[in-house]
Amino acid sequence: MFSFTVAAVVFGVIFLAELPDKTALAGLMLGTRYRASYVFAGVAAAFLVHVALAIAAGSVLTLLPHRLVQGVVGVLFLAGAAVLLFRKSDDEEEVKQPADQSFWKVSGAGFMMILVAEFGDLTQIMTANLAARYDDPFSVGIGAVLALWAVAGLGILGGRTLMKYVPLKLITKVAAGVMLLLAGFSLYEAIAG
Repeated sequence: MFSFTVAAVVFGVIFLAELPDKTALAGLMLGTRYRASYVFAGVAAAFLVHVALAIAAGSVLTLLPHRLVQGVVGVLFLAGAAVLLFRKSDDEEEVKQPADQSFWKVSGAGFMMILVAEFGDLTQIMTANLAARYDDPFSVGIGAVLALWAVAGLGILGGRTLMKYVPLKLITKVAAGVMLLLAGFSLYEAIAG
């Protein structure tokens, strides 16, 4: 049985927790380069998998070694920042369209990025805890999925809108800087943890 109240509470908690997270940044960067609907399809599918895992595993996800998870996340952020900073770029300010923008390639890239980057994330652990607390996996799952999709959609659409006003090179440098900061924070937590 579906509980609107539980879904609404979960939506609010997960939305606020995910909003400042890497998902919006990843969506923004993908949204500047690829068709928004293709990106969203891949990201949305990855979040369905994450929520299903969180609901199925319940509080078991909280038993994952925090230091290991933070270390892996830190390395992934460093790799993402390096890719952004060191890839070849043109002198043109306009975005070059990638050679293959097929649905499967773009949505697959979005799916894999979110699947790897968000595994063991705070919102996944929170979803597991909320599912255990409310003992209502369906309502918790609906609330969590809708919250994660909302944040991803904001990031993707924000990326497309931002491109109209801000040069891609600046967006890329800022995104790389944010990724470096997140990498430093994650690695610090892994070491100090």
